[in-house]
Amino acid sequence: MKELITQAGTLVPLIFLLLGCSIIAVGIFLERLFFLQRSSVVVQDLLQGAGNLIGRKNYMEALTVCAGTPGPVARVMRAVLTRHDAAREELKQVAQEAGQLEVPRLERFLGTLVAIAYIAPLLGLLGTVLGLMDTFGPVTLNGSATSTEMSRGIYSSLVTSAAGMAVAIPAYVLYAYLASSVKRMMHDMERAGIETINMIMVSRMNSDIVGFREGARAVVEDKKRKAGGTAGR
Repeated sequence: MKELITQAGTLVPLIFLLLGCSIIAVGIFLERLFFLQRSSVVVQDLLQGAGNLIGRKNYMEALTVCAGTPGPVARVMRAVLTRHDAAREELKQVAQEAGQLEVPRLERFLGTLVAIAYIAPLLGLLGTVLGLMDTFGPVTLNGSATSTEMSRGIYSSLVTSAAGMAVAIPAYVLYAYLASSVKRMMHDMERAGIETINMIMVSRMNSDIVGFREGARAVVEDKKRKAGGTAGR
């Protein structure tokens, strides 16, 4: 890096600018990586634990489990469980709105990272153009220049292009990795919301079946009592 800076000549400010972009890109990647790792959970285990409680209509304990679990997946489930007595369509809307609120948190700084990946080659190209202008400027004024001076000027102008590509390629790779992780977590949020709603609906159906059986049993017993009373008379 020191050799590149010394060979850049008058384009040293652009080299330092590209170096600053690379530092920012690495900082964003480390911050987002730590955030995503801290927010990730095993969705299947969370759904299984909450499902057992929802099946017994123990919604308060299920809410406690979700509140004690970090990450956007648990927050989407908690939003649905808070409105567990609502209709299915309303629960779907609640899950969708809760997921939309989590998206900006997940995608924070990703725009800056991809902007660095796009801008770095342009900065390098700008340095190359400026370097070539400095190289061929004396030729235009004096009408001649030595081959050594020309080659040195062209080489110095190409340094910024190489530096721009060296910053842009890793930055885009880091962005692609983070974007795929965010997409996977968004899928987990959607899955958790849908399965939580389904578990609530199944719990309601089970309670309706139990209530229907109890009601039918009461009707049968009432008929038996009436039949026994009639036979006694």
